[in-house]
Amino acid sequence: MSTDLKTLAEEANEQLAGASALEVLAWARETFGDELVVTASMADGALPHLAAQAAPGVDVLFLDTGYHFAETIGTRDAVAATLPINLINATPKQTVAEQDAEYGKDLFARDPDTCCALRKVEPLNRVLSGYKAWVTGVRREEAPTRANTQLVEYDAKRDMVKLNPIAPWTQADLDGYIADNGVLVNLLQYDGYPSIGCKPCTRQVAPGEDPRSGRWAGQGKIECGLHV
Repeated sequence: MSTDLKTLAEEANEQLAGASALEVLAWARETFGDELVVTASMADGALPHLAAQAAPGVDVLFLDTGYHFAETIGTRDAVAATLPINLINATPKQTVAEQDAEYGKDLFARDPDTCCALRKVEPLNRVLSGYKAWVTGVRREEAPTRANTQLVEYDAKRDMVKLNPIAPWTQADLDGYIADNGVLVNLLQYDGYPSIGCKPCTRQVAPGEDPRSGRWAGQGKIECGLHV
């Protein structure tokens, strides 16, 4: 454990209490410089849009699992083409075909935890090892597991500072930012997919359902392992 990073995160979380998302990101860029990376699921371009303002040229990491919807890949490409960011496309060690050959076809249906570990968690950890701080788009209202998310945290598992600049945002806050700033949105958002993951493990959500209920439906799973 890096005591310095842990202390830095704790002190920054107190100092930045009540700060805007842009202020949190500006502090991160000033503090970590090129050792800062932003992660983006490409459900929308809000976090890259914010980061591009506070830290032009910042690295933005997308986990290309090999199972994404075409609309998600399209959003990734459009964000990279229209914002001053440096897109990093992280891929698993194995292609889908290679994973099928070793573990059997459709591992996601039989063992989603292992599939997420191979196609999301391992690539994330591999890329993050080159940075001191990472930024996420986690919001407290998204799931019970995210309710206590802080603006700045110490990620003990990775020995990094983890920043969650839009943690306090409601869905209305996010929608307002997108509308006010003409932010790119994954087209699936308009077709009943408020939370978008890999295609085989994401279903449409009915009006009134929990927005994340379409993720790993029927599997008793609500997190892929990146944030827990």
